Amino acid sequence: MTNTHLVVMGVAGSGKSTLAAALSDKLGWIFAEGDDFHPKANVAKMSAGQPLDDADRWPWLDRIVEWTTGQDAQGHSTVVTCSALKRAYRDHLAAAPGRTVFLHLVGSPELLEERMATRSGHFMPTSLLPSQFATLEPLELGTHGEHGFTMESALPLEEQVARVYRVVGPLESTI
Repeated sequence: MTNTHLVVMGVAGSGKSTLAAALSDKLGWIFAEGDDFHPKANVAKMSAGQPLDDADRWPWLDRIVEWTTGQDAQGHSTVVTCSALKRAYRDHLAAAPGRTVFLHLVGSPELLEERMATRSGHFMPTSLLPSQFATLEPLELGTHGEHGFTMESALPLEEQVARVYRVVGPLESTI
């Protein structure tokens, strides 16, 4: 049986962590917060209001792939958060063993800025949201596209979980 690795992606404030944790509980899959894989230098840079560049992101993405690969080797399906802003980043994440599915949470800049402004304990300032939108390459679906789907981040959490479960839950029994 092939393991499934669900990457909950999107710009800051889209609700990745909240949804991923709820999906991990519902699916019984191992959960990882992608931010935990950032080197300290990346966190310091973002905390100072400086956007990351490709050189900053590749080591972070490598750590996520290493984690996914390790979980796959142990026979686990996973849910991991990762902004995965560019197609090249997603291609790298999808190269890990198992089946990688992307869930792109989308929302208006106004909604996401409001969410970011009211959350506590996170290093990402609202000033970096425009740079994330500028870097974002939306999920490419279709015949030659990426394996995944998009969902509006403004939906209630319970509805998000139910929608994702209808798509992802059956994968475990059909692979």
